[in-house]
Amino acid sequence: MLVAKRPRGECGRTVRGMVAAAATALVVAVGVPATAGAVPPPPPNPSDSELEQSREQERERAGEVGELTNELAEAEDRLARARAEVARKEELVNKAQVDLASAEEAAAEAEREAERAQRDSDRAAEDLEAARQRADEFISGSYQQGSTVGSVTAYVGSSSREELLAREQLLGAMGDSEGDALEGVRAARVEKSNADAAAREAAEIAEQRQREAEEAAQAAESAYQDAVEARSSRAERTERLEAERDEVAEKLYAAQSRVSDLEGQRQRYEEWREEKRREEEKQAQQAALAAAESSGSNGGQAQQAQSSNVSIETVIQRAKSQLGVPYAWGGGNTQGPTRGVRDGGVADAHGDYKKIGFDCSGLMVYAFAPHRTLAKYSGYQYDEGRKVPLSQKRRGDLLFWGTQGIHHVAMYLGNGQMIEAPQSGGHVRIVPVRYGDILPYATRVIE
Repeated sequence: MLVAKRPRGECGRTVRGMVAAAATALVVAVGVPATAGAVPPPPPNPSDSELEQSREQERERAGEVGELTNELAEAEDRLARARAEVARKEELVNKAQVDLASAEEAAAEAEREAERAQRDSDRAAEDLEAARQRADEFISGSYQQGSTVGSVTAYVGSSSREELLAREQLLGAMGDSEGDALEGVRAARVEKSNADAAAREAAEIAEQRQREAEEAAQAAESAYQDAVEARSSRAERTERLEAERDEVAEKLYAAQSRVSDLEGQRQRYEEWREEKRREEEKQAQQAALAAAESSGSNGGQAQQAQSSNVSIETVIQRAKSQLGVPYAWGGGNTQGPTRGVRDGGVADAHGDYKKIGFDCSGLMVYAFAPHRTLAKYSGYQYDEGRKVPLSQKRRGDLLFWGTQGIHHVAMYLGNGQMIEAPQSGGHVRIVPVRYGDILPYATRVIE
């Protein structure tokens, strides 16, 4: 259904004015504060005969409007594909940086393990040397004693049978002690061999982890260069497509302006009725929840539901608090907006590296910080919660784009709206959900 296009900004100001007026009237009439979600007064609702007359006029121009609509859709699709390719490569930079940090930590831990294993090997070598020295000293002493005691003279020179027996027992004990000394050397040698093997294995693992970290660093650098090249090469084409799209959109607006706005009025009236129905349901649920809490029934479930809603609303309000903050490629963390990074291309042309702002995944990291810390890469954020079909998305869910590789994330606000940090030159904004190249599942981080 085609609706006459409103000038930018006018619709938001009108709705806010209507809401404010309704809230004021409610306060005056009933003497209680109006809620922020109060539904404004109904818009005009044209009659069926007026609608039929309008439809007849629209059918006369359907050919022209349909042709321009298709032309606009094609221009938007070409532009979306160009932007998606750049955004996908930009998000791969975030992925590479996350992977690099993990690889560097694994390499550092492997290096620490290798150092521990080497220390064990050094201690085993010291123990072996000590065992050898003890054995050498004992054997040397045994030989010296044997020259006077352990010889035939030791037996022949015995003056009595008792002395002969005592000397024989002494020689036997010395033989046993010598065996113990040699066994100690053998045990120390085995311990050192095991420690050496563990040290070699730990060193090999450390080398492997270091190679992985170096490969991750190279991947991060390569991803960065790819993003830079993609931005630079697509910049001119993107500008041309944007100009083409704007030209077609202007023609379409001119054609739609010649069509009666009654269809739009009826649609807005139906939307108002639906919004009013949802508001009434919400009020009824709140009343039921309050009644349950006051009576003590289902207290635990009510408290849990209320806690979940508060968490979702906290996240949404954090995201909304950044409306108007500039887009900065690479910007944003759990504390808020941060300075962007250089790319040698489009981001630099927009001065992202000079700006304090967010990119798409950075805005989500900040919004969800009170609940949990998300990875600063939209591809990983896709797996940070439960997948739900797009048709079942609800307020606070994450939406993703990039069927050939995730490159963008936004937060669903309900009523077909979402909040996002779009691209260089833009700012954090609330816009209607775009369905081109969107993934069929949303991610529910908070249940």
